[in-house]
Amino acid sequence: MDRTERILDLVALLLDAREPISWAELREHFPADYGGSDDAAERKFERDKAELVELGFPLSYVQGDDERRDGYLVDRNVYYLPEADLTKEELAVLYAAGSAALASGAFPGRDDLAHALRKIGFFAGESLPTPRVRMELGTGQEGQEKEVSARLETLWEACSAHKWVQLTYGSPKQAGLTERRVDPYGLALRRGVWTLVGYCHLRQGLRTFHVHRIRELKANTARPRTPDFEVPADFSLDAHVAYFPWQYRFHEPMEVTLLLKGPLSSRGGSLFPGAALEPVEEGVTRARFPVTFVDGLARFVLSLGADCRVEGPPEAREPLERMAARILEKHAMVDGQQVSA
Repeated sequence: MDRTERILDLVALLLDAREPISWAELREHFPADYGGSDDAAERKFERDKAELVELGFPLSYVQGDDERRDGYLVDRNVYYLPEADLTKEELAVLYAAGSAALASGAFPGRDDLAHALRKIGFFAGESLPTPRVRMELGTGQEGQEKEVSARLETLWEACSAHKWVQLTYGSPKQAGLTERRVDPYGLALRRGVWTLVGYCHLRQGLRTFHVHRIRELKANTARPRTPDFEVPADFSLDAHVAYFPWQYRFHEPMEVTLLLKGPLSSRGGSLFPGAALEPVEEGVTRARFPVTFVDGLARFVLSLGADCRVEGPPEAREPLERMAARILEKHAMVDGQQVSA
């Protein structure tokens, strides 16, 4: 019996068992594999156990008591996922989102995602249509789909296995390329751009890397089943990868107050998620929220037009006024003639 067949038979045996299975019983079930000397059989079984654990199979050894004996047992509460209990409409939305990600050309874990979509289609009990994708995710620049897709797969596997990667990176903050050794903690997709977050050994701290700026990438292949690092328990991707421009961490948090009027008054929650909203009067809402990149907020506020105004503090109004002045200056010349602003 080859190893793959033995692993599958082990899984079937352990899942079917209602009581712990002793080592002696395992040897009886697999005499050709776990026969021979005790040392050789135990070494082979230890390798098989490691393979099962790596595959996510919750196998554990339990000490017997008055009610049950010693042996190996599968924690069924961990192995079987709870029912999601989604409606057909919710399944359709989930299927559409997954299909769009799969069709984007740059998404990590593509095989796992494709398998999950097949399962959704099976449990839906009918054929769910694949939506037409009108945008491409995560490339950063046109023509990089294949390169970014390959790097994402490498990073996805390195994140899962906790293996360090060696990368050549082109940062917009400095000329030339740098070689980095990075412990990859996680990947995030924000506004069409994939970002890697991990511990950079060159900078001796957590750093973020846009995947489309990675020129060369190689994962550590030595001792593939042994992790190279542990992700800190308090690590959070959201703390390092911003959803909105004003969330980039360029300075200490500053509470900013905006006044939203007209059509924007009812859109405060969607425009500024997490903001504290206060109705002022009919058609006017005040929004308060922390900002760590005032310039990013100023650009967004200007794009909303006159119905969005920064009330304070002064440190938040100054960049907005400076940008508005530059815009007026740029548009002050029409056909080579100075005009009044």
